[in-house]
Order: sequence, then structure tokens, then C-alpha cells
Amino acid sequence: MERRELLRRLASASALPLLPLLAPLARAAGTDDWQAQFEAAGTPWKTGFATPPDDLPLTRAAVRGRFPDAVAGTLFRIGPAGHDLGGERYRHWFDGDGMVHRFTIDGADVRHQGRYVATPKRVAEVRAGRRLFEAFGTMPPGVEPPTSADSINVANTSVLPMRGEVLALWEGGSATRVDAHTLDTLGLKTWRADLAGMPFSAHPKVDPDGTVWNFGVSSGQGLLALYEIAPEGTLRRAAVVPLADMPMVHDFAVTERHLVFLMPPLVYDAKRKEAGASFLDAHVWRPELGMRALVIDKQNWERRQMLTLPAGFLFHVGNAWEEDTPRGTLIHIDYVRSDNADSVFTTNREVMRARRVKGTDPHLTVATLNLGTGEAMQQALAQEAEFPRIDPRRVGLRHRHVVHATQTRPDVPGFGAVARTGVETGRSQRFSYGAQAIVEEHVFVPDGTRPGWVLGTVLDFGRQKTVLSCFAADHLAAGPVAQATLPYTLPLGLHGAFVPA
Repeated sequence: MERRELLRRLASASALPLLPLLAPLARAAGTDDWQAQFEAAGTPWKTGFATPPDDLPLTRAAVRGRFPDAVAGTLFRIGPAGHDLGGERYRHWFDGDGMVHRFTIDGADVRHQGRYVATPKRVAEVRAGRRLFEAFGTMPPGVEPPTSADSINVANTSVLPMRGEVLALWEGGSATRVDAHTLDTLGLKTWRADLAGMPFSAHPKVDPDGTVWNFGVSSGQGLLALYEIAPEGTLRRAAVVPLADMPMVHDFAVTERHLVFLMPPLVYDAKRKEAGASFLDAHVWRPELGMRALVIDKQNWERRQMLTLPAGFLFHVGNAWEEDTPRGTLIHIDYVRSDNADSVFTTNREVMRARRVKGTDPHLTVATLNLGTGEAMQQALAQEAEFPRIDPRRVGLRHRHVVHATQTRPDVPGFGAVARTGVETGRSQRFSYGAQAIVEEHVFVPDGTRPGWVLGTVLDFGRQKTVLSCFAADHLAAGPVAQATLPYTLPLGLHGAFVPA
């Protein structure tokens, strides 16, 4: 694509990546009093969706055992936390203002700090004492159309540690810079002047050589933005790719030579948005499209290939790797697949009024894409799964295991156990935290040539505390080798990253 055309598209897209340029006045939210329903609910797990009234100061946890030397460092986590303001409660879990957490770990000493990300949106709304802007799944009453994607940026989905800072990531706008030591908000990250406000997704991938790859979805303009960032944090390349029937894409994968996008048939409909729907409700389920698999050459982004898998929905990808065979290059990719998008439309809405509505169970699924023949096939494994993570040294390379949450329950949202599953064998081991716990994402921490460690948090709503646990990766079922218990609960979050000391 010529640079002049790229700049024209970038300028158009960055004006409002998630929304049509002429969005109407937002309609009022529904008549249900979700805040009152949430407060009246007796479910003990609802504290995972409560709003901390303020930042959380540095606090020492009670430690049982000793955290291994390999996990000396900092675990950063982030998630939606500001769910209500001025008596109005958001109608979707993904809407809440982001709160970033850091757990500093040093043997038997673990300390936690949490701070809201001071985005322009949060600062303006807290000052006003009410919601001023629409959100992913909620249209609060009386809001005005957003002037840009960053005016509604909640910085609540994931983190990318980079050069002494932590980037707080969202789906539809800029990354937000956060000081890694104080958690002070430092402002928006602009990779290049003409990219200001462009969508920068919450799931960048870091190659073993340190290269960062990412994307962004500009739904209103039907564009897929691509980024290549050098290990030292400078932008190497950016471009936009036109895409028909723009889907909701949350994650992607990289191999040694390719970028891989699994695109569910949840497609953006601009007419619904123009009629006043939330961004989420502007999407339509179109299973006739199947699950499109877009493969892009890393070196030449003009070289693209589309394959098709059976229709399904996904949030997260584990990893992908490729091999050359006589029948063509094969890309193996594992991801968490559901039959439909019930989880995003219903399950993750109803928790905001402390209701458990069970959707279709997501399962770890392994797909194979044959770039030579255009064939695509997949196999679902037996394990229910979400939040898949791998050894970060194996990104884009052949891997054997995925760490993930598992064990759904009829009366409690989320998952009750953490598992480590072989993607080629299907064999799995797990540790269950019990009936009164909700598992958050666990990450894999390397330890030289040893099997490594699994590190993650859980909401223990029976004791109303949040617990950080560390497991030996090859003996997960044996239980934690160390745990750090906070004297309070944290709001349930989404993603994190570990930085060694």
C-alpha cells in the first residue's frame, strides 16, 4: 500500500476506530435498576464485581511457604474495577474503569498495590460524579457521542511491560503508559504522530527475539491495523488492511513467518450502531460465514490467505507454530472455542447484577491450517478452558503445554481450577481451589532448564480474600508450593504479565 493511501486511511480510522463518525445521541439505558439489584443480591462471589472506592495502598500479604527464586519479581495484573458511579452501574463486566495491580515477590515477602488508571475518561467522569461516555456494552442515560476512541478508553484489559513502564491496554484506542514502580498514569502512548488514537489491541505477541507484534480493529471503517515494534520499543512498521464483514477480534497468534487471526462470525453492523445500540449490541451473529482464519506473511503484509473453520466464538488464543510438509506449510494453533457468543452477550452482562447465567462451555481446541491446500480442520479437547498461557520463550514456536483456567460450575461464574494441558496428547493435570473460589489468569514463569512455575491469583469469596499462588509446573496437581493472602478481595481482573527482578 502506498504511504499516501496508508496515511489517508489512518487519519480516517484514528478519528473514531470503534464507532461511526456520525454517531447519534446515545439512547438511555434500560429501566432495570442494576445497582440496586447488585446491592440486594446475597451471592458471596459478587465482591469480585464490586467497585473499590479508591486506590489500594502498598500492603504486605500473609505468606505461607516461600516463593521460588525464579518468581522473584513483579506480577502485573489489570482488569475492570470501576463498575458504578453516581448510583449508575454498568451493564457489562468489560465496561469498568481499569485498575492496575502489582504484586512484588521476594521469597517470603509479597506486597500488593492497586491503582485506577487515570484515563481522560475516568478523570472527567469522577470529577462530574456521573457517567459521561458510552461503553462497550452500556449506553448510560444522557451521554454525548464520543469525540474519539480515546475519549472512552478504559485501559482495563491487559498489560505490556516495556522499558521500565507498563502499557495498560484496551481494545479500541491507544495504550496508556503507567509507571512500573509507582503505578502513576503517565499519559497515552503514541507510536507515531499519524497513529495517534489508532486501536492497539490488548493481546500483543512478543517473539523470542523481543519483537512485538500487535493489531487493532477499526470496526466502523472495516480496517485491521497491524504493528511491528522493535525490542527497544520503537515502531518499525504500521499499516491497515481492509476487511469485509469486520468481526470482533480480541486476540491473535504469531508463528515464525506469519500472523494468524481467527475471526468469529460476530460481525459489526453500522446500522445498528447508528440506531443507538452499544458497540457490543451493534454486532450480529452470522454463522454462515464460519470461523475465518486470516494468515498474513510477517515480511510482506500484502501476502494474505483466508481459510475457513466451522463457526464458533473465541476470546483467546494459546499459541501457534508452523511446519513445512510436502503438502504445504501447516500452521497449528490452539485456542479456546465456544459454540456461540452467549458469554459476551449474556454471561458477562448478568454478573453485573450478581446473577449467574451459564452459557456454552468453552473448550481448548487445536486447529491445523494447510496453506498449501487451503484446508482447515480442528479438534476440541476434553478440557473446559479460558485464559490460555504458554512458556513465553515458545511464542510462535512448537510448544507442548498450555496453562489455563478450567472447571465451570452451575452456580458460580468463571472457573474453579487451574490446569496444564498437553496440546498434542490431550493429557491434563489440574488443581481445584474449591467450591468458594474463582480462578483468574495464571501465567507461566520460566526457570532456566527446569520445568518452570505457574503463578496466578484467585478470589476466595468464602474468606473474602484474594490469594496469589505458585505451583511447580510439572506437579500442578500437588498444589501450591507457596501462597500469599491479601487481607481484602480484589475485583476480578483479566490479564497480567510477570517481570523478573
